[in-house]
Amino acid sequence: MLDIKFIRDNPDLISEAARKKRIKFDVNKLISIDDSRRDLLAQVEEKRQIQNEFSQKISSENNSTIKLDFIEKMRVVKADLQNKEEKLKSIMKEWQTLMLQVPNVPDVSVPDGDNESDNKEIKSWGEIPKFGFTPKGHMEIMKNLDLADFDRGTKVAGFRGYFLKNEAVSLSFAIWQYAFDFFLNKGFSPFIVPSLVRRETMMGTGYLPQGEDDLYKTQDNDYLSGTAEVATMGYYADETLSINSLPKKMLSFSPCFRREAGSYGKDVKGLIRVHEFYKVEQVVICEAEHETSVKFHEEINRNTEEFIESLNIPYRTVVNSGGDLGLGQVKKYDIELWVPLENTYREISSASYFHDFQTRRLNIRYKDKEGKTRFAHSLNSTAIPTPRILVSLIENYQQEDGSVLIPDILSKYMGGRKRIGSEGVSSDAKKP
Repeated sequence: MLDIKFIRDNPDLISEAARKKRIKFDVNKLISIDDSRRDLLAQVEEKRQIQNEFSQKISSENNSTIKLDFIEKMRVVKADLQNKEEKLKSIMKEWQTLMLQVPNVPDVSVPDGDNESDNKEIKSWGEIPKFGFTPKGHMEIMKNLDLADFDRGTKVAGFRGYFLKNEAVSLSFAIWQYAFDFFLNKGFSPFIVPSLVRRETMMGTGYLPQGEDDLYKTQDNDYLSGTAEVATMGYYADETLSINSLPKKMLSFSPCFRREAGSYGKDVKGLIRVHEFYKVEQVVICEAEHETSVKFHEEINRNTEEFIESLNIPYRTVVNSGGDLGLGQVKKYDIELWVPLENTYREISSASYFHDFQTRRLNIRYKDKEGKTRFAHSLNSTAIPTPRILVSLIENYQQEDGSVLIPDILSKYMGGRKRIGSEGVSSDAKKP
């Protein structure tokens, strides 16, 4: 959510933001509704003041005839006040609905474009593996090594269901443990956060009202979140923080859930796109300075790049086009890992900053050095998602004999184990 004064002062900027993000929004309609809201607020306040004046006159008047005249006049004022309050209530509802639809203004460095196909590569890292054999996809490899059961996953959980088994489970735990060791060394505090969150928290982080179709909703009108970011941001809702406590750097883990309602026909098999998964998320709350947000945005994205580099998996980083930005995002980077079977890169992480878009909704504030209360800035970035990371890890580390090497950095988290399958093969097997 943006400040209404900023919106009124910069309608052309808001219109351009909507165009660049490919979002339909009529800023002039909002300003018109805001004009009506302001006018009605002034009328309501005037009527309340008149009503209070009559109340004082009635209480101090001893003449019964004059008192009755005051009572009758106050009755008329009260009826008019109630009518205007009802109109104001209706206008406020429409105003609030429109305010929640106002897009945040993207940074000038965000490229123009309609969707993810217009994202711009800004970096690539690692050597694409050249296999001396025909590489297999992760589903085939995992079935052959008894690491996953997709058929029974579908039987139990429905479309996109899966079971991880045996070393795939150990590998997942190894990734989580290593992720916490890695990112805690970057100054983050560890959290395990709720997946089940209230509607207000979803609204505050900007996932509602626009993204409701992609969310699982309970009979109690709560939601299952698709990222640990939501609950983590809600942690400081309605609080005023000390500037000395900033930045807040939180590393949060949670199960995550997405309906993938807008992804019909995409990645219907395997572990790329599933309904239930796990994420480790970096979340930062900092001072309300653009330069500070930019600094932390580069930092948290680089954290994930370094983590991927330590796993020795080829990747590229893209800056997302305007049409691939969410309502509240100012700028976003995606990190994409190489998937040999598809001969392309696939997204594994997103890093975004929001300025005060989320904190204004969630009412997260701090007192600056001059004692002025300000809304903080917020950022987040995926540290690592599972099981999606297994797709690139398994495919890039596969061997001709069907085994899969374990990245050196993860070996110590798996009891020193070096590979999955074909234990007798020599240790000079090819690494990516």
